[in-house]
Amino acid sequence: MFDLKNFQNFLKTMPRQELLKEAFTHRTYAVEHNLNYDNQRLEFLGDAVVDTILSEYIFLLYADLPEGDLTKLRSALVCEGALAQLARRINLAEDLRIGHGENESGGAFRDSTLADLFEAVFGAIYLACGMEICRKWLIELFAEEFPDPRQMLVKVNPKGKLQELSQHFWNRTPSYRVFSQSGPQHDPFYEVEVLLMQWVARGSGKNRKAAEGDAARNLYNFLHKKGIRF
Repeated sequence: MFDLKNFQNFLKTMPRQELLKEAFTHRTYAVEHNLNYDNQRLEFLGDAVVDTILSEYIFLLYADLPEGDLTKLRSALVCEGALAQLARRINLAEDLRIGHGENESGGAFRDSTLADLFEAVFGAIYLACGMEICRKWLIELFAEEFPDPRQMLVKVNPKGKLQELSQHFWNRTPSYRVFSQSGPQHDPFYEVEVLLMQWVARGSGKNRKAAEGDAARNLYNFLHKKGIRF
């Protein structure tokens, strides 16, 4: 189980604290203060470290998944949104040194900034403590935040995953219909239904594709909770 307090204490006592200082330094802060370093190099390293550890993790966790699904799942786990979510979970933004202008515009809380920061911090941990310590913290964190990583595939391609489920159990394809379209032409809003066997779920979005994906995700999650999964 991931322990946030223990992780924060670990960072405070980690060897080579100068690496963490670098990891928490945004390029805009470095420019404003004439520093000759920022966290971009550590981000580059951390990207490879996180990718390697999570590739091994899902490979061992899901012995039945083919290469294509493993690739999609890894992409979902290391995407900007997922890493930003983890950065928020461990409160990394609290110690980020960022330029005044960037901070004023909300840059410290953007997904892109937080994902880069997450990778930079784990790049620093790797250099200071090695791969095994990185693996320990990363796996504990990911396992708590995403207890069933396979569900991340639904976020990547909800319509595709629902169709796979439908074909597997009933040899049928879900059907979609738009039941509402509102808003001005430049900013429309769609509401869609997906129908499968006796079940119906609704979704919404700024375009038909997004609305269908939202509906498919809702129905897939409903079926998963009912125990209809493979």
